[in-house]
Amino acid sequence: MIVQLVRRSISPTMERTAHVLTNSRRMTLSAVVVLIALAVVPQSSAYLEDRPPVYLEAKVGSYVILNCPVDFPKNDPIPYVLHWNKDNKPVFTLYDGILNTYETYIGRVTLLNNDLVYGKASLNLTSIRESDNGWYECKVIFPNRVPNKRNNGTWFHISVLGGTLLKIPPVNSTVLEGDPAFFHCTAQNPETMFVEWFKDGTPLLEMFDLINRSTFGPDGSLTILPTQMSDLGYYMCLVRNKANDTQDASAFLNVQYAAKVIFAPKEVYLPFGQPAVLDCHFRSNPPLTNLRWEKDGFLFDPYNVQGVFYKRNGSIYFERVDDSHAGRYSCTPYNDLGTDGSSPMINVIVQKPPAFVLKPKILYVTKIGGTVEMHCDARDQDGTHTPQINWIKRDGSLLPHGRYQISGANLTIEDIIESDRGIYACQATNEAATISADAEIMIENVSPRAPYNLTGNSSDTAITLRWAPGYIRQYLEYIIWYRLADAQEWRTFKVNNKHILEATITNLLPAKEYEFMVLCQDSYGDGMFSKAFRYFTKPKEFEQPETFQDTLLQFNQIGSPINLTIEKRHSNYEARWKPPELGLDQLRYYILRWWVEPQHKLHGSRTTPETNYILDELNEDELYTFQVFAMSTTNYTSGSNEVEIYIHPYQKVKVMTIAGVLLLLVSLAVISMLLYVKRNRIRKLREAENVKI
Repeated sequence: MIVQLVRRSISPTMERTAHVLTNSRRMTLSAVVVLIALAVVPQSSAYLEDRPPVYLEAKVGSYVILNCPVDFPKNDPIPYVLHWNKDNKPVFTLYDGILNTYETYIGRVTLLNNDLVYGKASLNLTSIRESDNGWYECKVIFPNRVPNKRNNGTWFHISVLGGTLLKIPPVNSTVLEGDPAFFHCTAQNPETMFVEWFKDGTPLLEMFDLINRSTFGPDGSLTILPTQMSDLGYYMCLVRNKANDTQDASAFLNVQYAAKVIFAPKEVYLPFGQPAVLDCHFRSNPPLTNLRWEKDGFLFDPYNVQGVFYKRNGSIYFERVDDSHAGRYSCTPYNDLGTDGSSPMINVIVQKPPAFVLKPKILYVTKIGGTVEMHCDARDQDGTHTPQINWIKRDGSLLPHGRYQISGANLTIEDIIESDRGIYACQATNEAATISADAEIMIENVSPRAPYNLTGNSSDTAITLRWAPGYIRQYLEYIIWYRLADAQEWRTFKVNNKHILEATITNLLPAKEYEFMVLCQDSYGDGMFSKAFRYFTKPKEFEQPETFQDTLLQFNQIGSPINLTIEKRHSNYEARWKPPELGLDQLRYYILRWWVEPQHKLHGSRTTPETNYILDELNEDELYTFQVFAMSTTNYTSGSNEVEIYIHPYQKVKVMTIAGVLLLLVSLAVISMLLYVKRNRIRKLREAENVKI
């Protein structure tokens, strides 16, 4: 009963409640209630006018978000000062863009003013400890306005739970390489409790180099001295009592250092006449700000050398290697902390790549139990020596043990079985480059081989899966089987376009691991499943409160664009389509893709918010397939109908016609000249005969 009265007493209606209790029979009880409220809740006139308090619970070692919105006058952002207090003592202030964090909150407080979910004055308090229990006040003041505050500010009460074992958890830390790193891990009773440390999930006792540089305090704390760049990672302390009860908490150690070269080969061979990259193998934390190259002792600036460019990671890209690119190179990386020095000299040698003098056939068709012999041979282009020739199977499996022979550069496989079906590659390698020629073994009346080489990338709610085909044939179809890694039930997703070797699976949960398999089908039926592939969706920046979960995890599909057409407009072609009928409010943009047929090679991909696109990049005398996709705000894509169009060689015909006309005119002129000369000669002969007579 007393607790209920206290809760009522701290609400914004406290004054009205006190007024009701002012009769003589309840005077004593109301006085007691008011005294208790004054003792429990920090009182202020601003608090009585502001929003009701928010009650939060958090475990030791976890985090809590204190959501405090800012109510700007007329909704126009103006300068403001932010104060966060705990029990009337400052925790965090923001003034004129300068952040100040006080006492034990250093390294544990983050302002969420750029977040789209929480208010501009919100805080994320991490590494919760027992001393964080209490009342917190958010104050927003407008220094250039009278009055200097509006209906801003909120009270929060944090109740810290689960501190029976762990009293002070570790806190995220950033140190310079070589400096000490310190992590708290204070147990409630260090004498009767055991503390164990882990790095990235591995016990520290198993990491011999790190354990030799680590010391443990009597309260369970960890000190690393000196730190190395390899120490970067997550550290977890686990507290265990005699009853084998456990509690853990984690923190991240960020080790910063000057940019340094970690590897430099003595020699690098670049293939003559081909593109190539010269890498600088470095590590940098904070990120790289500059990378300086030298060649033969002088500054090498790719911007001043034709056909040579910088890549984003600082590597040198040679568009077409020639003899002038040979020399002795070195690289020096820099970041905000400087550099650890230049790399050793790298001797760059330009050499001609190998070339095939005999390639295997593209396709070998055989039966079960048959024999296949594939021929291959290559030579170095400069004729100095013979490259190394090797045979592999493209799906990564080994050549059939005991049933294959390599004679010279030729591969023979005997007693063919179903698993021999697939794509083989003859690879010729010298110091400069590796070239390959593919050959496929197809077995009659056998279903297709499994897709392989699965890769992926993800957002927080979607994973895009890519794969390589077990073999290349028309009329193939792919079906994606997927599930949560710890779930029993599989779901399927059919890839509608038989030529696309990728698929995006949407409506997934953030920060979860999913398992995928790809099944291939052809006219003979189902093939084999690919190897299982696991991939994580990306986490949200911060875990959302339960009240927001349903809203954030909702997924709205989007329909397909309608009636895609390709029409000629003057000298170009124009793609037009109608917007989808379903989920148009979820549309982010359209993706128009086109492929060259019959090899179905992706030729172009463009994004546009419009329902039309001018195509000025098409080649004549080519057959193209077009398809447009609608991309939703939840990264879901939906494809339209496919359209095939042949680009007639108008320019070629025009040129040929003009050339033909010119040739005809020249021929007529030559014939006319010959006739004129002939007639003139005949006339002169006749005149000569008349003179004689």
